[in-house]
Amino acid sequence: MSKIKQSMKLYIGNLDEKIQSHHLKEAFQEYGAVKTAIIVNDKKTGVSRGFGFIEMPNDDEAQKVIDSVNGGTWEGKVITIRKAY
Repeated sequence: MSKIKQSMKLYIGNLDEKIQSHHLKEAFQEYGAVKTAIIVNDKKTGVSRGFGFIEMPNDDEAQKVIDSVNGGTWEGKVITIRKAY
């Protein structure tokens, strides 16, 4: 029986509030296909809560994002990237 390969979902934290979902997708497509990209916004104000998620269909490409970008800076902020569970 073959194992069905699932997409890897990544948490992206400490983002500047200016960053929107389409920015997230564009930035991480450099490392491979991005299935979804979501910035989490405050329900009342609509302002970014400073984190989001991307989903990548290829685990190796997702791991490359973690290895290459975690601890790097974006818009002057040090970002955190890890697997989301």
